[in-house]
Formats: sequence, structure tokens, C-alpha cells
Amino acid sequence: MTSPADPATPSPTPTLPASTRGALVRYRIIAYIVGVMLLLLVFVAMPLKYFADNPAVMNVVGPLHGFLYVVYLLFSFDLARRVRWPLTRLVLVALAGTIPFLSFYAERKVHHDLTR
Repeated sequence: MTSPADPATPSPTPTLPASTRGALVRYRIIAYIVGVMLLLLVFVAMPLKYFADNPAVMNVVGPLHGFLYVVYLLFSFDLARRVRWPLTRLVLVALAGTIPFLSFYAERKVHHDLTR
């Protein structure tokens, strides 16, 4: 049986305040959703609209991605405010929601940087 950790021993990973952890979880969830929606938009909805003359999917996915991207911006700003990111980092993270696959990379990088 293992003994409980000594309370005086610091944990190997820094613990984030509860409010920052919550902001990070919200950011990670919305980054994943926005990334998936952007992939649907670019690789499904747009080809259907322009090559198959079927705008129905684009009419749903386009506005939905736009709305979710605004939520992504709000959650990114909230996280940036809590962890005191410089403006350049916030802008780069915000732009990650506009390039396919980049939001997944940005989410992993942000999570790694804040939890290491």
C-alpha cells in the first residue's frame, strides 16, 4: 500500500486556481468544437456549395461556425485575462480558430503551457 504524499512536498505540476482551471476547460472545449466546425465548413460545406451546387450545408455550418467562433474569442479572452497573457499571445490564439487544424494545436500548446 502506498503512503499518502507528504503535504510539504510540492506537486510536480503547478496547480491552477479553480477559476483559471474552469476557464482552461471552457477554452479547451470550445477550441475543439470550433476546430471541428471549421473542418466541416472547409472540407464539406464549401465543396458541396461550390462543386455540387448544394448550399444547404453551408447555410447551416457557416453561421454556426461564426457564432461559435465568437464564443471561442470570448473564452480565449477570459483565459488570457486570468493568466495575464500578452496581447500578441491572445491574438495568435484567437487567430488559431480561423485556420483548419490550428485550433487543435493551439489548444494542446495552451494546455501544456499552463499545466506544466
